[in-house]
Amino acid sequence: MLFHPRQSGVTPRTDTPDSAPDSTPDGGLTSRDIALVRASLAVVEPFAADLAVYFYSILFTRYPQVRDMFPAGMDVQRGRLLRALLHIVDLVDDPESLQRFCAHLGRDHRKFGTENAHYDAVGECLLASLARYAGPAWSPEVAHAWTLAYTAVAQVMMQAADQDAGVRPAVWGARIVHRQDFSHGIAAITVQPDQPYRYAAGQYVSMETPWWPREWRYYSPANAPRADGTITFHVRALPSGWVSNALVRRSTVGDMVRLGPPLGDMVLDPTSNRSLLCVAGGTGLAPIRALVEEGARSGNPRQMDVFVGARTADELYGLDDMLRFAQRNHWLTVRAAVSHEDIPGLSGSLPQVLTKFGPWYRHDAYLSGPALMVTAAADALTRTGVPRSRIRHDPLDVPALSVT
Repeated sequence: MLFHPRQSGVTPRTDTPDSAPDSTPDGGLTSRDIALVRASLAVVEPFAADLAVYFYSILFTRYPQVRDMFPAGMDVQRGRLLRALLHIVDLVDDPESLQRFCAHLGRDHRKFGTENAHYDAVGECLLASLARYAGPAWSPEVAHAWTLAYTAVAQVMMQAADQDAGVRPAVWGARIVHRQDFSHGIAAITVQPDQPYRYAAGQYVSMETPWWPREWRYYSPANAPRADGTITFHVRALPSGWVSNALVRRSTVGDMVRLGPPLGDMVLDPTSNRSLLCVAGGTGLAPIRALVEEGARSGNPRQMDVFVGARTADELYGLDDMLRFAQRNHWLTVRAAVSHEDIPGLSGSLPQVLTKFGPWYRHDAYLSGPALMVTAAADALTRTGVPRSRIRHDPLDVPALSVT
């Protein structure tokens, strides 16, 4: 997330760069603009932590009314700022992907109460921060390129948010109705939203708890949509995880949480008839389990191979249920991989086991788990002929990849 102010009434300052060159006739970015944006971001990237601190400092100084809409601890939020910028700049010459990513951001920012008036304030403070840390590399031409880029991003976000507001709420209240504890600090937490919550198997959801207000963390539903509307999330508590620890160690049936809108594109492609390869590491099992349930609902399920990995056999939570499901469904095969124990037939990392049972070039692949595992598995698949376009996974910092 770039920001999440809620209050309205923000009036941006008007000190903008002058002597900026003209843009293309349609107001879009030229190849020169794109090169300038990327080059200037490379200059400030080594100072990312300081830049993020400065950005939020001047945002809160110039617009103090937005400060109480942010969490008390800003460390996680500051890290997200540059990650979002890096991803946007990486997509700046891929209009379709950029539009999709920014539309997701715009819809997701509704849960903070973000209004259109806030975008100018954030853009102003962002450009001021970039100018400070770019130093001599900042010029009117660079400022103009960034203004065009930010304006394009903001317009997509605002349009997506406005359209979304016409069809669904910004947040959903949800009551915890059941919980199941597994080993190694993992819990399956089932909630009942207070309004219909429509999502697709494989997507992920942001959640806020009453114990850490304004701290939102992403988790994947572990089930395809149910008739009763309940949703189950798999949460692992880690020492540094404020929200995850609260959910695993503190939450009880009856507690209320809040949900943001569903996000993500790791959903089954309805136009494909290829077999499916699903790879899950750790709590990355949650969206894979949901995809398996979704596949089972098809009148003619596609062949699905599921690989579940962990460091030790004891950490393979939920595997027995998956194996029992496979016994009842001939189209499903489930295999396990253990990377830190020498167990006959199970030893090896997920990428190693994938290579052993491949090739997979005729499959659509879905990957979920720790970022290093997802990256290694994707590389192993591409080396054996699977096109990158048929490998789907969430952004590498959400949902099961978050440690907080």
